[in-house]
Amino acid sequence: MKIALDAMGGDQGPEFLIDGALLALRRNKALSIILLGPENLLKERVAQRSDSGRVAGRLLIEHAPETVTMEESPVEAIRKKKDSTIMRGFDLVKNGQADAVVSAGHSGATMAAAIRKLGRLEGVSRPGIASLFPTRKAPVMLMDIGANVDCRPQHLFQFAVMASSCYALLQNRKNPRVGLLSIGSEPGKGNALIKETHELLSASNLNFVGNVEGRDVYSGELDVVVCDGFVGNISLKISEGLAEAAMQMLKDEIMKSIQAKVGYLLIRKAFAAFRKRVDYAEYGGAPLLGINGIGIICHGSSSSVAICNAIGEAAKLVENKVNDSIVQSLQQYIAA
Repeated sequence: MKIALDAMGGDQGPEFLIDGALLALRRNKALSIILLGPENLLKERVAQRSDSGRVAGRLLIEHAPETVTMEESPVEAIRKKKDSTIMRGFDLVKNGQADAVVSAGHSGATMAAAIRKLGRLEGVSRPGIASLFPTRKAPVMLMDIGANVDCRPQHLFQFAVMASSCYALLQNRKNPRVGLLSIGSEPGKGNALIKETHELLSASNLNFVGNVEGRDVYSGELDVVVCDGFVGNISLKISEGLAEAAMQMLKDEIMKSIQAKVGYLLIRKAFAAFRKRVDYAEYGGAPLLGINGIGIICHGSSSSVAICNAIGEAAKLVENKVNDSIVQSLQQYIAA
């Protein structure tokens, strides 16, 4: 299996991405990774890694001289920069030279490039982005988190089907519980989009538990939460900010007194476990669902561990043929 990695996409430079690739190769001996970026630069950076020789032959470089910046329009970027790292990555998938693409770069350009190069799966109106969140129990998958800010009921319904198929494979859970994010749990709550989507989900044989409120997302009683990309992206950013703020506020309180500092020493292992539990790096990246291939979008500030986990996630989706599962599920509802 070959995974194409956008080595120029992160906020912290290619070093973290290369380290993540090396870590993934050490974990999975059956994996090969293709680094996308300026060839000479990547060769130099790889040579600086003392353990790169151990994976010789499995860490490859594909020359891609252009990079899409965060300030660029996704549509303009994929139109003008044909040799960008992200366009080249999906070219490799289209030509059968890679099985998936992982990028920590411009998410909009990544989605646009995926659709341009690979197209949509049969039965999918709009691909979307799914993301795993930590909860009190197993992780929950939220979809969409930003690809589609204006949606119709059939789009949200397809998000539910795609996210359910993906979650079942990644978390090894049959018949995932699906909730529709709204302003109240009652069926009549929400705007017209939510009310119509509720009807579609209720009539399906998905394990639909009904409308859920924002506070229910982290309860651990749900597996999949569906919303449009506008609401989903705000939810994602608020969640990330809350986790960071909570950790910092806790640290501030600990530093205020000697008693608190002593208490921290006694339970520091619990704090370390909590930090790891809410760290996005532990959950890999966000799958692009609905494209005719596999793509993973990572956080721009992803650590090497996050990149490694995202590569592993991509490999798992390829190995378990997630797109076949999505198409089969959608055909079932179309036929019905």
